[in-house]
Amino acid sequence: MITLFRKISYLNEIADKIVEGELLVQNGVIADFGPSLGTPEGAHIIEAEGAILCPGLVDLRASLGEPGFEYRETIASAAQAAAAGGITSIAVLPDCAPPIDDPALVHLIIARGQETGSVSLLPYATATRGLKGEELAEYGLLKRAGAVAFTDGGRAIASSRLMRLALSYASGFGMRIVQHPEDPELARGGAATSGARATWMGLPGIPAAAEAICVARDIRLAELTGGAVHFAHISTAEALDLIRTAKDKGLRVTCDTAPPYFDLNETAIGDYRTYNKLSPPLRAEADRNAVVAGLADGTIDAIASDHQPRDADDKRLPFADATPGGAGLATLLGVTLAQVTGRHLSMPRALALLTCAPAAWLGIEAGVIARGRPADLCLFDPERSWMVQAGRLPGKAQNTPFDGRALEGVVLGTWKAGKRVFG
Repeated sequence: MITLFRKISYLNEIADKIVEGELLVQNGVIADFGPSLGTPEGAHIIEAEGAILCPGLVDLRASLGEPGFEYRETIASAAQAAAAGGITSIAVLPDCAPPIDDPALVHLIIARGQETGSVSLLPYATATRGLKGEELAEYGLLKRAGAVAFTDGGRAIASSRLMRLALSYASGFGMRIVQHPEDPELARGGAATSGARATWMGLPGIPAAAEAICVARDIRLAELTGGAVHFAHISTAEALDLIRTAKDKGLRVTCDTAPPYFDLNETAIGDYRTYNKLSPPLRAEADRNAVVAGLADGTIDAIASDHQPRDADDKRLPFADATPGGAGLATLLGVTLAQVTGRHLSMPRALALLTCAPAAWLGIEAGVIARGRPADLCLFDPERSWMVQAGRLPGKAQNTPFDGRALEGVVLGTWKAGKRVFG
């Protein structure tokens, strides 16, 4: 099949500029692009003046529920939400049941992604067996099966000794450890960031310093071992300062954040809204501003959806007892584009954080407009607005922290290997 996109703007090959022109897809790959390509015989023409064509989004971190938690989300429902959000590749957390600590489960997740026909699933494997934080998983076998990195998902590796071993062991296979940066002892039993708001609401607090303490320890361990550590969903100014300094020293340290941490602050929990109970918790406005600055100056390497599907029964509880986590696949692009509208990020920078940057981190052939690359594409209207409504989102998970939020940036179509899978 031949598809020609005409009268569009697209993210250029090096992701530093939006240019106007045409793009040609043949046999599932990007055949050519430029100001004027002519019309091949039999081509299907898509004209979308005013729209932007970018690579399919690459989500650096999402939990999909299956296997084990299908009542929250299934791979099929997550694929539906991803396609509607312009996402064509997802790095999948190993926090299912059983956890992904066996090569057979790595193969299963990859195969289930292929079965959807709309999204590539790239599994993380557990850093420790069974996510128990007691002994390391079999990194060599898991890498050979296709694992992209090792992590215990939303559980921090608490033991300094075990984290040191994990960094050393993973480094021997050319792999990274992805850490949930939160000191478990300081965070235990907490529901919101410590401070005046948590006290006023009567909620047990988690000090913001719990993040920086874990980050500082693991940076030192990365320096000690020569290993590579990646910090997930960074949310505080202090942690970002530590990461910035580590990068300046040339250490193998990277990080990402998620939309709630640059779009919302702790005031969003003011009515005990459990959809806004997240891990890490929403922070003070000064921290939110620091995250925005980290996106702009390159300290933060990528934006991930941090998709954590939850059932209604997980959230219909008192705030302190509700399960943390927010759905994020369908809103990933729109919330990120709000930073473009607010002039905190350029459009190329925002799209790079969602496409080529996470793809390069994962080491996959995705996230770029380049001849001969798979035609994983997202076409969106940057000026068309929509309202986030829990209960009406694509997919099964509806626990969005952005319920009621007006966003600009409507996905008009998503293509996987040249095949239209949404729109």
